[in-house]
Amino acid sequence: QVQLLESGGGLVQAGHSLRLSCAVSGRPYSSTIMGWFRQAPGKQREVVSAIRCYGRGPWYAESVRGRFTISVDSDKNMVYLQMNGLTVEDTAVYYCATGPRTSDTRAYCGRSDTFDSWGQGTQVSVSS
Repeated sequence: QVQLLESGGGLVQAGHSLRLSCAVSGRPYSSTIMGWFRQAPGKQREVVSAIRCYGRGPWYAESVRGRFTISVDSDKNMVYLQMNGLTVEDTAVYYCATGPRTSDTRAYCGRSDTFDSWGQGTQVSVSS
């Protein structure tokens, strides 16, 4: 059974940084893609970033490219999201996610249906 546990959310002022962490268990690292979603109040859940998609580098949503960085620790089976230059528009619940690392992920890295497991989420709130 796949389990994901996020940590690192909180309340920060605009312009500041946060680092989210996610521990993944129940799925071999070698066959897994990892990513982060977020859901703001009244909005749909969206993919923020993804990593380990087949044959390509990390994927970022346009809204966070250049400010957020996704990374993994293969030894610990952890995925991280470094968020710099936070704005009030980044306020949301952030979810860690995983999915099977198939060849389709090369083309569909940023698609929500590429993932099949999510954590419980961690709140990120940015004040102006």
